[in-house]
Amino acid sequence: MRIVNQSQLSNTDKQQVLNLWNNEYPEKLAYKNTEAFQEYLNRLSEQNHYLLKDEIGNLQGWAFTFKRSDEKWFAIIISEQLQGKGIGRKILNHLKEKESELNGWVIDHHNDKKLNGNLYKSPVGFYQKNGFEIISAIRLELETIAAVKIRWKR
Repeated sequence: MRIVNQSQLSNTDKQQVLNLWNNEYPEKLAYKNTEAFQEYLNRLSEQNHYLLKDEIGNLQGWAFTFKRSDEKWFAIIISEQLQGKGIGRKILNHLKEKESELNGWVIDHHNDKKLNGNLYKSPVGFYQKNGFEIISAIRLELETIAAVKIRWKR
């Protein structure tokens, strides 16, 4: 597995990231097509994409950082088959080498289902083990997502 860093996604990368997003995130967060996903990306500035590719170039994970409200934010998605094998920590550590601060929203419950019908497992424990502070007082409560803010600082 290798991590490829780029400032923009190619059309092929975008489709693979969208497939990963729709397979791994709760169904309420799914995008219908790459155009809708691109609209989401267009609202974010200073993007850096980190693509986790296997030996034959297939996307197995994606992380990205971006600027929002003068803070550095991030998101990570790892293929379910690779979760629990240290791959997420590897990508997260890669981001930590590049940034001095990372902020994110993390779903902190197990009430959401993925498109395949399986329950979405909250990654809060993963982030706590990796040095993130859970900021319980700052929550995102929308129709599509209920999440808590997390922060890591060097």
